[in-house]
Amino acid sequence: MKDLNDIMAMAQNVQSELEKAQANLDSIEVEGVAGGGLVKVKASAKGRIIGLDIDESLLQPSEKQMVEDLVVAAFNDARTRADAVSGAEMSKMTSGLSLPPGFKLPF
Repeated sequence: MKDLNDIMAMAQNVQSELEKAQANLDSIEVEGVAGGGLVKVKASAKGRIIGLDIDESLLQPSEKQMVEDLVVAAFNDARTRADAVSGAEMSKMTSGLSLPPGFKLPF
C-alpha cells in the first residue's frame, strides 16, 4: 500500500500547486491592443479585465463604429495573450511531474 499512499500524496501536492498557480494567474497582467495602439485593454492572465485605454483621437461621434470594433479586437487580443500566459504558467507547474501521456489537470 505504500505505492498508493505515495500516489495520493503526490495528487494532493499537485492539487495544492495547481491552486497556487491559479491564484498567481490573477496577479499576472497582459495587454491587448488594437488599431496600432489606439485601443488598449489590460487583463489578468485569468481573463479578468483590469483597464481600458482609448486614444482621444477616436472619441468623435463619427468614429463610434470603429471604436466599438477596436475595443472588441483589443479585448480579444487581451484574452488570447491571457490564455497564452496561463498555459505557460501551468506548463511550468506540471513540467516536473511524471504524469502519464494524456493525463489532464486539474483532476
